[in-house]
Amino acid sequence: MRFVLDISACETAEDLHRALAEGLHFPAWYGGNLDALHDCLTDLNEPTELIVRGTSALDELLGRRANAFRRVLDDSAEENPNLTMRFEEAVQDSIN
Repeated sequence: MRFVLDISACETAEDLHRALAEGLHFPAWYGGNLDALHDCLTDLNEPTELIVRGTSALDELLGRRANAFRRVLDDSAEENPNLTMRFEEAVQDSIN
């Protein structure tokens, strides 16, 4: 499975967690917090590539929690061999 989380499509932290839950098919008990995120990511049983696009917008969206969010994603990928992570900036459309 491959899921692209576009940060620019999220207006709140709740939007971010909702997008992750829907895109990665988290269980109904997912609580929308960093502990639950770590639990769900480390429980993924199928090969999953998570691409977080628009990483510079994370600081604006999450404030001081942005680094903790990044750390949870990185730590989860280290712990779960089924999860690969990639952070990238948003792709800008070029005008011809």
